[in-house]
Amino acid sequence: MHFGHSETLWQEFPQLVPAVLVLDPIEPVVDLEDRLEPWLRRARERLAKGPEAEMPEIAAWRRAYSQMGLKPTKYRSAGEALLRRFKREGELPRLHSVIDLCNAMSLAFALPVAVFDLAHVDQFLEVRHARGTETYLAWSGETESVAEGEVIFADAAGHAHARRWTFRQSRKSTVGPETRRALVVAEGLHASADADVRELLEALNEELAGGSADKNSRRAVLTATSPTLDF
Repeated sequence: MHFGHSETLWQEFPQLVPAVLVLDPIEPVVDLEDRLEPWLRRARERLAKGPEAEMPEIAAWRRAYSQMGLKPTKYRSAGEALLRRFKREGELPRLHSVIDLCNAMSLAFALPVAVFDLAHVDQFLEVRHARGTETYLAWSGETESVAEGEVIFADAAGHAHARRWTFRQSRKSTVGPETRRALVVAEGLHASADADVRELLEALNEELAGGSADKNSRRAVLTATSPTLDF
């Protein structure tokens, strides 16, 4: 399997910095609440300094959505949507240890962090413009058609595992209790994204893969000249 972004997307967004981490197998997470709290506290401290819209990470994604022809206050990046919910509710629901940790780190870094169950991904995931033939399984259980040109996470079978780039993931590859292999993807577009995404990747590896050496080869920060991780 492999993960990457299309050449066209790199041309349109040369400032993109993606990080990828493969969890194979998913390790059980113990003492979850103690591990979540430092990241949630960091998010609270950032939100106390000003609205999420003024964070450079969020502002960069808003510009990207405008560049894609989407209204950024209607279609928010996953990072912004999560911050808004956290600010409103003061907490996040507990779903799955891996998802909960990724959500907490997404809040702390103000960046979208997606997790895909690899058992439901066909051969690869590529972030690219849709051809208009792909389908998306919504959370309602309905199957939606994807318009040509929309940025999606696509696999070899034409399933869109996320729509409007980081706006919304598909129900098809949601991580659950039965998940044994997962792919974690974080993406930044702001000026200090290279340093911040690398810090996020190190934190993800430490929290989710235990920092072990055999897992380290299954993580990478991708670039336009090295745009793919094979695993």
